[in-house]
Amino acid sequence: MTSVWSASLVAVFAWWFFTGAILLVVRRADATDQVAHGRNVFFSVPLFALGFAGLWISSLNMTVANAYLAFISTLLIWGWIELAFLSGIITGPERRACPDTLTGYPRFARAWDTISQHEMLLVGALLAVALITAHAENTVGFWTYIILFVARISAKLNLFFGVPRINTEFVPTPLDHIKSYFRQGPITIAFPIGVTFLSVTAVCFAERLITAETQATMVGFSLLTALAVLAAIEHWLMVVPLPDAKLWRWMLPDTATSRQDHKHEL
Repeated sequence: MTSVWSASLVAVFAWWFFTGAILLVVRRADATDQVAHGRNVFFSVPLFALGFAGLWISSLNMTVANAYLAFISTLLIWGWIELAFLSGIITGPERRACPDTLTGYPRFARAWDTISQHEMLLVGALLAVALITAHAENTVGFWTYIILFVARISAKLNLFFGVPRINTEFVPTPLDHIKSYFRQGPITIAFPIGVTFLSVTAVCFAERLITAETQATMVGFSLLTALAVLAAIEHWLMVVPLPDAKLWRWMLPDTATSRQDHKHEL
């Protein structure tokens, strides 16, 4: 039971730490210029490669150490892709704000053009992760990526279709135009679909955790259950007015843009 709580705490801390580290790097680059964003992405490529190397090594057999290694390695892969996106390096060909008059499919198509390259990179990385972990004894890395992938796609769709609460405080300068594609309003069918999927996923992993026969599988399913629960909670934070930004705001340098967004949260 100790390993279950330890693994869950590792998952929560890793989620908080990786998110905060990326926001910190992006915020510091925002205080300089676009060159800084590109430099950060370029010099962090070894971490991206290290993530794939760790994923391959950990997939060879299922041990407690490899369960943690697979989880952290996948976060490195995911984190670099998110850094490249938030830095405005890998986003999409459309860099202009969405006109207020644009609705329906034209609005969706334009929104896709703003993030298409990032989405294709996510899919490409998913295929690479699936290839590395195919027929592997340890699939913690694969399921970690699946949770992150589904949660991110669902969150983006909900922000596009509409949610009551949108926090733009951490949207960096290179992605300032993307705020125009967010819609504040009542939830749509996209919200219950996303939350239900993530909740069911968490329950499924929890059930496997309860029936786990080895320490390694117990740790693996603890990590996955905790991550799925966090993903579901993140969705609810688009509805429930809780000050979640305080988890990272204290560690980030202040800017004029962040102060304005803090005062005018959507």
